[in-house]
Amino acid sequence: MSEIKILIVDDEENICDMLSRLLVKEGFSVVTAKSHKEAAELIQKNDFTLALLDLFMPEVDGIQTLKALHSSKPDTIGIIMTGYATIDSAVEAMKAGAFDYVSKPFNLDEILLIIKRAIEYQRLRGENLLLKSQLKKKYKFESIVGNSEEMIRIFQIIETIADSDSTVIIYGESGTGKELVAKAIHYNSIRRDKCMVPVNCGAIPEGLLESELFGHVKGAFTGAAYSKIGRFEMASGGTIFLDEIGDMSLNLQVKLLRVLQEREFIPVGGTKNVKVDVRVIAATHRDLEKAVEEKIFREDLFYRLNVIPLIIPPLRERKGDTQLLVRHFLDYYNKERGSNIEDFSPEVMKIFSEYNWPGNVRELENMIERLVIFNRNKKIINVSDLPQKFQNKEEKPSASTFKLPEEGLCINTLLSKIENDLILQALNKTGWVKEKAAKLLNLNRTTLVQKIKKRKLENTAS
Repeated sequence: MSEIKILIVDDEENICDMLSRLLVKEGFSVVTAKSHKEAAELIQKNDFTLALLDLFMPEVDGIQTLKALHSSKPDTIGIIMTGYATIDSAVEAMKAGAFDYVSKPFNLDEILLIIKRAIEYQRLRGENLLLKSQLKKKYKFESIVGNSEEMIRIFQIIETIADSDSTVIIYGESGTGKELVAKAIHYNSIRRDKCMVPVNCGAIPEGLLESELFGHVKGAFTGAAYSKIGRFEMASGGTIFLDEIGDMSLNLQVKLLRVLQEREFIPVGGTKNVKVDVRVIAATHRDLEKAVEEKIFREDLFYRLNVIPLIIPPLRERKGDTQLLVRHFLDYYNKERGSNIEDFSPEVMKIFSEYNWPGNVRELENMIERLVIFNRNKKIINVSDLPQKFQNKEEKPSASTFKLPEEGLCINTLLSKIENDLILQALNKTGWVKEKAAKLLNLNRTTLVQKIKKRKLENTAS
């Protein structure tokens, strides 16, 4: 992580000293100035992440210093401090581009929270600017690997819908790459020069998600020691990616619906509407139509989101891409880990191609990363290098193992026979030790005993 450098501008030496000690203790690099002139010289010579500026200074006030700061270093965040807080001065500070406005005397924990929040905002903005510069030329889907018919169709759809600015919902199992598809849409759209802000709706507790999405005002709830802008406001002009939207509560669904309809919202604890210009891309692993039927997802919100549905197939349905993905991740992690593994043996590739990858592309990527880490001095990865579950792997029966006769069959009779055979195999394998046999069949002992009695199974070897 690069050094975080903070400028403190205040003519009161005790304020500078107190804040310096606090911030140095937190690991920040701190520079102080006691006048606008001194601050201006420091601003020209340094790249500060954040500046704390006293509002009432001799000769030139903090607002003018903030304007000068943003004129020469627009990426530096400014926070105004004052012992004479008024609504007018707060409004003026915000209009001048202040991130926040803090009244003296301030609680040290409170100002530290505000500073950390500002730095986190700067980090998020920096990540988006970096990604934007990396993708200055038209995004060509390099991060989405696949040449199967299914993926070629996905690429074609992305190119068609990217510039439409319509709401998109991406359906797919966990690990299929829904966020990569969302990025491909954003970076091919007319909003590509603005931020794409992701929010995982399933990972944030319901009590915090509303504040995360829409922000809150100071004092909105216990612990709200400062005002906070939400992800929608951060994404204004760009795209917000609402991942796992199917996990959102009905209460929040109502508020999201209003944003989609009116393009405005009210922060938690606030009274004024905040207008936003943002494209919404949502994603879910759930069947939202079924969720609507079950009354756990609003029908009106479903239709607002389902303008352009995009379905990402699981890896098991595009197995032709498996070897391509394996080599893609091998190249990537060779460079990332400084390894020089050349390839996987044909036997390993066969195992990978036949495996169903329930965790999809994410599971495959994690597997390749682990193999590269533990075998960095090898040239070829062999079956013996794989995790135990892939070694001497017996093919588990699937529906394709059984062929339906032309004349049909009685499925209950067949299933009963299969169950009898498997119970007998487990019993014979364990010498009729029922506790061990039950464990092999993933049953409890009582259930197994009941099945043995019901089917009148006997130990013919005794």
